[in-house]
Amino acid sequence: MTVRMTIGAVSDNLTQSERKLAATLLSNYPFKGLLNIQELAEEAGVSAASISRFTTKLGLDGYADMQRKLVEELRRGDVSPVDLHERNTRIRGSFLAGFLARAAAQIESAGDAITDSQFERITALLSNPRRQVFAMGGRISDTIARHLTFHLAQSREGIAHIPRDPEAWPASLLRMKPGDVVFMVDFRRYEPSLERLAQAMTTKRVKIVLLTDSWISPIKGSAAEVLAVPIETGTIWDSYAAALAIVEAIVARIAELTWDQTRDRIEMWDATRALTMETKT
Repeated sequence: MTVRMTIGAVSDNLTQSERKLAATLLSNYPFKGLLNIQELAEEAGVSAASISRFTTKLGLDGYADMQRKLVEELRRGDVSPVDLHERNTRIRGSFLAGFLARAAAQIESAGDAITDSQFERITALLSNPRRQVFAMGGRISDTIARHLTFHLAQSREGIAHIPRDPEAWPASLLRMKPGDVVFMVDFRRYEPSLERLAQAMTTKRVKIVLLTDSWISPIKGSAAEVLAVPIETGTIWDSYAAALAIVEAIVARIAELTWDQTRDRIEMWDATRALTMETKT
């Protein structure tokens, strides 16, 4: 069993700090696990002691033992070709076909970086009708947050998008209650204002789910769950294809979990839109 598989097997028993560590390791597996322990601790926002406890939960004899296993995996060729892909190589031949191939590889790699247990935990949080769900993102990534809220609003009540305007943030904070969920999207270049807002949200005792890239936004220090997905394409632009695919998987799963309610809401949605269209004609 690979280290990746072992992490997936024990993910339900990890603490919040250990989940952040797991997300960091899986965000660029296996290479993040080859950093020295202090570098990994700094990247994940945890202590070296947390890493030692984490490796014990994996059934390993310390961090050095985990690194030995990761090196063995590399030597055996167990690592995915996606992980070994030369990200900065120039696209040759058809640019469109090459770019789409890289986007597909990103999506596949994102599936490896997020365990099934973590995915189910997050969808359970977001589908719980007792929890309000807020979402927001950065200058460009906010489009992903809006995509999430649009679809979730068709499955359940209590969904709100937090505007980009900081003047609107206090109103959202005042509405938050302990146990509510805030879905935050932050990719490089990270926005310091979002990190500060996330820190303020922790005083409300909400659960922050962070969707970020392989370098992991500083918001991780306030997050209960971290979804780290690849964004590099080897071109001048990063791609959010994998991030959007994960969000669409989340909303599709929630629609299935709450299908009776979702069906009724979509029918009402469509009926109301039909009335609006009749009025316009």
